[in-house]
Amino acid sequence: MPAIGLLTLELHIQAAQSLKDKRQVVRSLKDRIRRFNVSVAEVDHQSSWGLCTVAVVAVASNKAGVESLLQSAEQAAAALLGGDLADSSIELI
Repeated sequence: MPAIGLLTLELHIQAAQSLKDKRQVVRSLKDRIRRFNVSVAEVDHQSSWGLCTVAVVAVASNKAGVESLLQSAEQAAAALLGGDLADSSIELI
């Protein structure tokens, strides 16, 4: 049975002085995470300079595959963002 997983990333972009700065960081994050063949979208705080919530969704044939995929995406995000990644969580549906 197919499994669906959701990775939620909460970002606090300290260096952002404008929406343009924030969008550059978010675009870089989305491009990096899309390499894992998942769907990525900014889902909250679109008009805030320093805050951002990004949702990552994956579908696979089993829960272990989804969880592994989302953990890899989470590690890539942490490596790219460093201290700007405030929180992350994985939910399996």
